Amino acid sequence: MSDIIHLLSDSVANQIAAGEVIQRPASVVKELVENAIDAGATKILIHVKDAGRTLIQVSDNGKGMSPTDARMAFERHATSKINDAGDLFSIRTMGFRGEALASIASVADVEMKTKSENDEIGTFIHISGSELISQEATATTSGTTFCVKNLFYNVPARRKFLKTNATEIRHIMNEIQRVALANPSISFSLYHNDSPIYDLPADNLKKRIVHIFGNSIGNNLVPIEVETSIAHIKGFIGDPKMSRRSFGEQFFFVNGRYMKHPFFHKAIMQGYEKIMPRELVPAYFINFTVEASSIDINIHPTKTEIKFENESAVWQLLQAAVREGLGKFNVIPSIDFDQEGSIDIPLLTKSPHDISMPQVRIDPTYNPFQHDKSVQVSSRGFSNHPEKTDAENWEKLYGEPRQNETPFADTENEQSSFLSHDENTPVESGRNLLQIKNKYILTPVKSGLMVIDQRRAHQRILFEQFMVTLTNEEGYCQQLLFPQTIELNHADAVLFETMMPDLNAIGFDIREFGPGTYIINGTPGFIDDTNVKHIIETAFAQYKESNGNIKDETKEKLATSLAIASSISYGQTLTSEEAGSLIDSLFACQTPNYSPTGKPVIEIIKLDEMEKRFK
Repeated sequence: MSDIIHLLSDSVANQIAAGEVIQRPASVVKELVENAIDAGATKILIHVKDAGRTLIQVSDNGKGMSPTDARMAFERHATSKINDAGDLFSIRTMGFRGEALASIASVADVEMKTKSENDEIGTFIHISGSELISQEATATTSGTTFCVKNLFYNVPARRKFLKTNATEIRHIMNEIQRVALANPSISFSLYHNDSPIYDLPADNLKKRIVHIFGNSIGNNLVPIEVETSIAHIKGFIGDPKMSRRSFGEQFFFVNGRYMKHPFFHKAIMQGYEKIMPRELVPAYFINFTVEASSIDINIHPTKTEIKFENESAVWQLLQAAVREGLGKFNVIPSIDFDQEGSIDIPLLTKSPHDISMPQVRIDPTYNPFQHDKSVQVSSRGFSNHPEKTDAENWEKLYGEPRQNETPFADTENEQSSFLSHDENTPVESGRNLLQIKNKYILTPVKSGLMVIDQRRAHQRILFEQFMVTLTNEEGYCQQLLFPQTIELNHADAVLFETMMPDLNAIGFDIREFGPGTYIINGTPGFIDDTNVKHIIETAFAQYKESNGNIKDETKEKLATSLAIASSISYGQTLTSEEAGSLIDSLFACQTPNYSPTGKPVIEIIKLDEMEKRFK
């Protein structure tokens, strides 16, 4: 039997490693920027074209590399950060594995110019697909410049699954946000297709937050700080009134490194408990400074998941810091027993004997339905024998309600009609309907009892209406008396602009009103204009989760997001006429059984099942 096991070539091994480290253009930007930070750069410039597909160029003014180091940097597992396994538990640099440059060079065409401050001439290296094309001396400034061209040119399957330019540039912007917030003392500039996106000067953390997310957040930041032997926690949390329905302004950093930590996020949310609706998410920008030996950053290739030695203790410290910050800055009601001065209490100026009970004068003979005031009244002030005219007036008040004011299944007549319904009689709109917990609509059918989720049913109806309007682009717009504005950060603004044509096609009138600011001048006729800002923000939060790269898929996602944002909520009471209209519209849909997100709208409890329960 011949041998079948062999060693992989370096190029194939590097491409396999690239599958873990380099997932998209944003991954390249992250690795190159982190290398620049480790090199001591104070100014980093990033240029991308076609969202990184064509070009990613990162330039820094760091210490640069010698010709030998420049060549060694592209070798796999070549690093200056660690020498033995013990160094893994005292890492304070951004990169340390020595996989980034080797992985990038295996899936792209890479050029590098670098020069250390003490050298008179620099080094130029050209590598394509892990193959060294050339290395030569060149004139360049101190620092390093990387040009990554034609990413994934030799891995077409990976390139094929990249998303739209808007989605990919948003991921790049997110990476720049993370590293810029973790390093406010370094200036960053980002250009996409020669258009500036970020120009962030070196500053403190608060001003860096304002530069990235806008002036509106600056006046609504609450500082927090706690220092113990376990950790030093410092940063800012947002005022509850500035909370949003989507993520995007939530950042944890540990020793200058961005991290994701769902456990610590729960500590933040519990700190806001009972002062903010549960569906909202507050902004926070929090730095943890801990001993390098008390965390493990080597548990994930992207180094964004970090394990803490004392997670429970840090969790308690974080929650306490949040609550203290909210209370200290009067974000939540508090009683200050140490306040100076006293509360003004009016003094009693009269004798207690001079105080008497206030007199209340009533007319016991008054009857709102009797024009003639001469009515016999009993000793208790109530008529013992009301006249016939009084009874007629009461009948008018509590008689048969008008058709458009009928309470939904709230009278004995309606319930008895519902219970005595013949199984062979077809359901009629507005009759034989019952609403349970203001959430479900019940109606009898031939096979048993039909239960309809009112919110999901409304979502299905609106979704199909939006899809028709989007496809035909025939939305009707009604102008708002008082236009409303929406403010977004740079990353969200890029994505929102991809939504605007479809939103305007439905019937919205939304226009740009400055960097990151959009004004809503009009809405479709079937949307409540008093809640339009909430609808747009909720729809955008849903839309952000979409990564579709086909226009039809984008329209479907937009229609789904708007349907969810515009639908009636649970707990809303419906009249019998409204419930009947909802059911009629639902069964006129092409797919009435499922909501736009694929959840069931209708369930039928069969008679056999009900009979089994009564045996």
